[in-house]
Amino acid sequence: MLDQAEVARVLDILGNRNRRRIIELLRQKPCFVTEISDRLMLSPKAVIEHLHLMEREDILSFRLDERRRKYYFLANDISIIVNLTRKEETAGDQADRSIRFRQSLTTLRRLVDAREEMNESLRTLEKNIDMQIRDIVQYGRDLLDSDDEINMLIALAHCDLTAPELADLTGLPEPALAEGLKNLTMKKMVNMDDRTFRLRGTNGS
Repeated sequence: MLDQAEVARVLDILGNRNRRRIIELLRQKPCFVTEISDRLMLSPKAVIEHLHLMEREDILSFRLDERRRKYYFLANDISIIVNLTRKEETAGDQADRSIRFRQSLTTLRRLVDAREEMNESLRTLEKNIDMQIRDIVQYGRDLLDSDDEINMLIALAHCDLTAPELADLTGLPEPALAEGLKNLTMKKMVNMDDRTFRLRGTNGS
């Protein structure tokens, strides 16, 4: 049984929609960071931050696969029961609720239509992203020393990352990660700024 402070922390966690989406996804099956990022269309860095927060609260845990990638799963599921007590309503309250109800239905229809348009745009965008990744893999094998370096560049194309975040995302052991970052820096493909790595040229540098 959780005490009041623990319940407050759990409610704070569940107050974030993306953390609720991650929990719902992990209820279906364990996932890697990249799977969560792709399925929920979140940046890998944001996913890692949410996972670390929920890991500290013992909601999530992880196992390492043969490539030492973190494989996240629900360590403890969450069930919350909320009891609502209905207040007595006047005739005016009921009329207002009827108006709000109809307005909500109209708004829902507009939102659903907008979501369908957005989903179609996202599906097109995902296809374009997949095509770009295939091109990067194809050209990268002619220009780079290893697939590890290609994977690191693809991860950094999503967002700027620290070395630990890059290790979480790629599953690379520290020696391979350090060697790859050194090579990519020497090839002027990656810059480091205050312990954060980014693709060279993505911010004008």
